[in-house]
Amino acid sequence: MKPCLVTLLAATTWLAAAAPAQAQAVVGQSAPAFRLADTSGKPVSLADFKGRHVVLEWVNPGCPFVQKHYNSGNLPATQKAARARDVVWLAINSTAREAGDYLPPAALAGWLQGKGAATSATLMDEDGQVGRRYGARTTPHLYVIDPQGTLVYAGAIDSKPSADPADIPGATNYVNQALAETLAGKPVSRATTQAYGCSIKYARNG
Repeated sequence: MKPCLVTLLAATTWLAAAAPAQAQAVVGQSAPAFRLADTSGKPVSLADFKGRHVVLEWVNPGCPFVQKHYNSGNLPATQKAARARDVVWLAINSTAREAGDYLPPAALAGWLQGKGAATSATLMDEDGQVGRRYGARTTPHLYVIDPQGTLVYAGAIDSKPSADPADIPGATNYVNQALAETLAGKPVSRATTQAYGCSIKYARNG
């Protein structure tokens, strides 16, 4: 698989090179609706989960940052903890079909299963329309939506922007923190963070 592209702007600020020009999703406002096919071809809509907390995770197995969090078990553990609290977890792949590290649906599902992932569904967004609508820049890039359909968190999985698994124990898991607060009926204390990882390889005609 080809290495990803990550641009370091400052010690703690990462910005992927292929960032969408305009992000429509805004923390504190309604999360954009979408409908995508999962890896088995079944249509899945955000509206299907009205009244529940939902996590969106942008994923690409070709990215070293994604591998960091899956090979270490960090993302599967975060997914399982969320699912245990009746949170819906949707992984979304916006990698273009023509990208060198694109995985077709069955291969993507197999990779996630092999890593012990606990997603509610894995969705294919090859034309990149949903990723662009959310302003997803990197893999991973995480979003939390509350039962009212409001986007309450957007950003990184944690506070250590590196590809080194050794950094995970000392990092703050922002997704766990956001879920704990919103599930308790509290405002999310850190609702926006800078996502880090590999740039999403969007389709050029998307």
